[in-house]
Amino acid sequence: MSIIEAIIMGIVQGITEFLPVSSSGHLAIFRGILNLDLDEGILFEVMLHFGTLLAIFAVYYDDIFKLIIEGLAIVKDFIINVVRAGNNLFAKNKKEYIHIIHTPYRRFVMLVIVASIPTGLAGLYLKRYIDGFFSNLLIVGIALLVTGSLLYVTDKIEIGTKEEEKTTYKNAFVLGVFQSLAIIPGISRSGSTIVGGLLNGLSKSFAIKFSFIMSIPPVLGATLLELKDVRGATYSNMFSAPYLIGTLISAVVGFICIKTLIVLLRNRKLHYFSYYCFVIGIITIINSFRI
Repeated sequence: MSIIEAIIMGIVQGITEFLPVSSSGHLAIFRGILNLDLDEGILFEVMLHFGTLLAIFAVYYDDIFKLIIEGLAIVKDFIINVVRAGNNLFAKNKKEYIHIIHTPYRRFVMLVIVASIPTGLAGLYLKRYIDGFFSNLLIVGIALLVTGSLLYVTDKIEIGTKEEEKTTYKNAFVLGVFQSLAIIPGISRSGSTIVGGLLNGLSKSFAIKFSFIMSIPPVLGATLLELKDVRGATYSNMFSAPYLIGTLISAVVGFICIKTLIVLLRNRKLHYFSYYCFVIGIITIINSFRI
């Protein structure tokens, strides 16, 4: 792989991972255009996804740091309660249990966990059935039209006010279902989860923050699973110049696109992407009948 090819793929990943136009389909298209080896392509896409994860950490580093700290505190308090439960079975003086979820960020941690449940189940049990969709242009085209429809109605949804404190676990689970739709090539993960958040009454700022932060567990898990399909000899490419440059480009472009998406959502301009998805979806469907 040349450095130019790596830069192109990094730009494509950085743009399509966060702007709501579906990254999976675009990466497959450009992998074919550049004639990348399958094993090389898988490992390189893992690196590109790592780059976009870095972009999320860069934008929301303060929130993610607090979530990690509070997540560890939840585990600590849970262990303490388990120990106290065991001691209380035999002790005369019963100790009170710690109220574990008592801060907004601890609640945020639990919301992310709940949202990850349907996404994880979809990845485990449905992915093998959906992998074939990547080569089915008709399905990809229809999925792009679905993404376009979701984006078109986004700016017409009445904006809610829910932040971490008022977002329910049911809301989080529903967002996880929306996120699991992105396993279908052509369905935008960011687009579907942002729409799902707005439909559930989340504020614009929290909808987009939750959308990106809740993507960390499934994206990280999916990239680790993809590594098992990479042949051992290909790992030597991981620290080559093209791979590192592609990862850096993916992170930088991803950072810019997250910031851009925040502004577009705030100004109710997200529907602009629906026209792109409609055009590409129609072209893809037409091409599916010509092949």
